[in-house]
Amino acid sequence: MFENLFSMQDKVCVVTGGSRGLGAFMARGFLEAGARRVYITARKAEACMETATELSEFGECIALPCDLSSAEGIGHLVQELNSRESHIDVLVNNAGNAWGADFGAFPEKGWDRVMDLNVKSPFFLTQALTPLLTKNASAESYSSVINIGSIAGIVGNGLDNFSYAVSKSAIHQLTRVLATELASKFIRVNAIAPGRFYSKMTEFMSSDKEAFDAECETIPMRRWGEPGDIAGVAIMLASPAGAFMTGQIIPIDGGTTLVN
Repeated sequence: MFENLFSMQDKVCVVTGGSRGLGAFMARGFLEAGARRVYITARKAEACMETATELSEFGECIALPCDLSSAEGIGHLVQELNSRESHIDVLVNNAGNAWGADFGAFPEKGWDRVMDLNVKSPFFLTQALTPLLTKNASAESYSSVINIGSIAGIVGNGLDNFSYAVSKSAIHQLTRVLATELASKFIRVNAIAPGRFYSKMTEFMSSDKEAFDAECETIPMRRWGEPGDIAGVAIMLASPAGAFMTGQIIPIDGGTTLVN
């Protein structure tokens, strides 16, 4: 009865921002759980292709480099996917960026660039891929959209990343709205809100031992997230294990939101 609960068997998945960090961790998790095929996107073509080659050790991984910060980039990705697949089962909206500056010096371009990629692009990409997501979906087997939020969108401290924190709060609400909108089309929409994980974005902290150790002391579990921590939750949400979940925001943060 439960042997295939966390199986991704035969699922076709798309992971944006999949060339490194959380995106690559989730893409690998899907492949190891039996996904038929995983497409990863990233703005930097070389990095995207290198990661796809590395992940192909675990299953079929295809790089589709594109810049999702523009309507043209979104259109290019959607066109490529439609030319290759009759349907997709899982979309992970993971691509994003941040901009750090003091409150008094925070620039308009830092606000717009982050909000465009972190909030607007996931909405319009999901909108454009809904026909592919519905094609093979049914009451017995929903498709799944997973948005990547952040605990920065939950706690009150933006740490000088003002537009990033607000964008992640927005993606959490977008998750709830889309979950309601798309349930009748047999698409579930959930969000993961990660705390600290090892990535390019957090290298400034993990490479500073004193700062890293000090921050770990503020986390109840006294550590940062590992690849399996994010991949495990993504697999749960995309597999039969998450079949009765939609509209939920799941913090994966070692307890950080309990004390902040």
